[in-house]
Amino acid sequence: MVRAPGGRSRLRARAGRAVARGEAKGRALGRGAPVRRLRALVPVVVPVLLAIADAMLVNGLELDLEVGVSMLAAAALLVRRRFPLLVFLFTLPGLYIGYIWFAPMIGLYTLAVRRPGRARLGICAVLLIAAHFFPYPITDFELTVYRENTLVLIDACVTSAAPIALGLLVRTRQELASRVEDLTRSLRREDRLLADRVKTTERARLAREMHDVVAHQVSLISLQAGAVQVSTEDPEARAGARTIRELSVRTLEELRHMVGVLRADGGEAAEAHRLAPQPDLTELPRLIEMSALDVTYEDGVAAGASGTKTVERAAFRTVQEALTNIRKHAPGARVRVRVDPVDAVRGEGSQRAAGFGRAGGSGRAEGAEESRAAHGLRVEIRNGPPDAAATVPALPGGGHGLVGLRERAQSLGGTLEARHTSDGGFVVRAEFPYGAG
Repeated sequence: MVRAPGGRSRLRARAGRAVARGEAKGRALGRGAPVRRLRALVPVVVPVLLAIADAMLVNGLELDLEVGVSMLAAAALLVRRRFPLLVFLFTLPGLYIGYIWFAPMIGLYTLAVRRPGRARLGICAVLLIAAHFFPYPITDFELTVYRENTLVLIDACVTSAAPIALGLLVRTRQELASRVEDLTRSLRREDRLLADRVKTTERARLAREMHDVVAHQVSLISLQAGAVQVSTEDPEARAGARTIRELSVRTLEELRHMVGVLRADGGEAAEAHRLAPQPDLTELPRLIEMSALDVTYEDGVAAGASGTKTVERAAFRTVQEALTNIRKHAPGARVRVRVDPVDAVRGEGSQRAAGFGRAGGSGRAEGAEESRAAHGLRVEIRNGPPDAAATVPALPGGGHGLVGLRERAQSLGGTLEARHTSDGGFVVRAEFPYGAG
C-alpha cells in the first residue's frame, strides 16, 4: 500500500495532540468536580444553617431543652429530601417547644414539593398550626385573650400556608418544564417523521421521472438496435446492434429495480434492494467486452475465492465508472484493468482520494491511522494518453462519478486514489477489505 513520506511522524504528532487534549480535559474535569460538589451541597447545608441560626436567635446559646429540640430539628433537615414527612414531624417539637420557624417551614415546603397529597398536606398544615398556636407548656394557654389568640392563629395559618403554596408552585414549575421537554421531543419526532415523509414523496417523484424519461429513451434505443440487427447484412453492424440491445435490456432491468427501491420504504426497500441485480467480479469480463475499448484485463483473484459481495459490487462499479470516464475523456487510449489481492488495507477513518479532472495532479489526502492486517482487494484501471485522431464524444458529465466511488470506498473501510500519470494518462486505484485475515 502506498504511504506518504513522514506519515509516521504525523501520526506521532496527532497522537501527542490527542494526549494533550485528554490531559487538558482531565484537568478541566478535575477543577469542575469541586464546583459540582459545592453546588450539590449548598441546597442541603444552607437550610440547616438557617435553622440553626433561627434556633440560636430565639433561644440563645445556653444549652437547655428548647435549644436541644431546636438543634435536633435543624439537623433533621439534612435528610429532608429522602424522608420529607418524617423530617417535618420531627421538626414540630422544635416549633412547639423551641419556638423556631425555619425548620418546620422548610420541612413543610419539602413535603409539598416531593409528596403533594392533599390529605397529607392538609393534616400537616393543621399540625403546624397547632404547634404554633398552643404555647409550651399547654397550661399557659389563656382562652379568654381573644385578640392575642386571633393574631397568633392568623400568624400560624400564614406560617403553614406559605411553604405549602411555594412548594406546590415549585412542583408545578418542574412538571411544566418536564412537559415542555416532552413536547419538544415530540415535536422533534414529528419533524423527523415529516422529513421522512417528504423524502419518501421525493423518492417517489424521482422514481416516476426516471421511469417516464429514462426508461422511455432506453426502450427506444433497444427497439432501434433490434431493427438494425434484423435489417442489416453487415456482420459487424449486426454484432454492434446486438451489443447495444443487450446493454439497453440490462439498463432497463437495473432501472426497474432502482425504481422499485426508490418507491419502496423501510422493509420494502430492503427487500427491493435484495432483489436488485448484484454485479460481482465474475461479470467484469463481460463488462470489459462490451466497453468497446482496447482493454487488457489481468485477474489476480483466485477462482472460487470467498469475499464480501458488497466489496465485489464496489469493485465492479469502480471499473464501470473508470471505463465510462475513459470513453468520455480519453477515446482511443489503451487501458489496463488489474484486479488482485493485497495483504493489508487501511482501516476505517483513512482517507486517500483525488477528484477526477483536478488541474495538475493527484490531490490526495491520507489519514494518519495505522494499517490493520486483513486480506484486501486492489482494483486498478490505468489508461494511456488519448488517441489524437479519435473523435471525443459529446457525452454529458456532472463530475460526481469519482466522488461517489470515493465515498463508497470509504464507507467500506477502503481507499481510492485517482490521478494523472506522467505519460498523459490517468490511473484509478481502489483498495477494499476483502475477506477475513
